[in-house]
Amino acid sequence: QVQVGESGGGSVQAGESLRLSCTASGRIFNFNSMGWYRQAPGKQRELVAVIIPNGTTNYADSVRGRFSISRDKTRIMVHLQMNNLRPEDTATYYCNIVEAGSRRNYWGQGTQVTVYS
Repeated sequence: QVQVGESGGGSVQAGESLRLSCTASGRIFNFNSMGWYRQAPGKQRELVAVIIPNGTTNYADSVRGRFSISRDKTRIMVHLQMNNLRPEDTATYYCNIVEAGSRRNYWGQGTQVTVYS
């Protein structure tokens, strides 16, 4: 079975940076996309950033220019570099991997990011 794990969350002051990492383990060998979503209390889960195998990326307007998503070439691993964090970035961040072929969605358990003003 496939498991997805995230790391790198924490509590920081506004203007500081964090780097999230996500990796998949188990019987998964290729992917259609890897991305990050976030959900703040009382709000809907929203897409933050996504990357596809050819390296094309997409970002939410609220994070474009501050966040950067990247992937490892030799393993199914994705990172989210978050710079100039703002209090409104506070949320639980979830890694999402869409498996190639099956197009099955796999989700991490979430990692908390808290940004203080």
